[in-house]
Amino acid sequence: MTSKVLFSDHILITPVELPDDEEFELWASIYLHNDAISSLEFEQGADRHLMRFKFKNTSFNLNFEHYSQSIWINSDSQQDLELLPELYSSL
Repeated sequence: MTSKVLFSDHILITPVELPDDEEFELWASIYLHNDAISSLEFEQGADRHLMRFKFKNTSFNLNFEHYSQSIWINSDSQQDLELLPELYSSL
């Protein structure tokens, strides 16, 4: 089971088992599978990966950092943070 915690500027996601670097894109697409969410693009770096997606016409990022073993969702803009509680409820 994956747990999540809502903070004022991000949603922290803690899966039972972290995905491998090569599996994060698939894991992210499964985790974000929701009619209200549409995937935009995936970026893979050496130690950090990012899945950009839209929720209610607002862009968000699902981030995975390998070395800190962290997964979180944030927005690109402070004004979009008001949608975080609604996104949190939708996940």
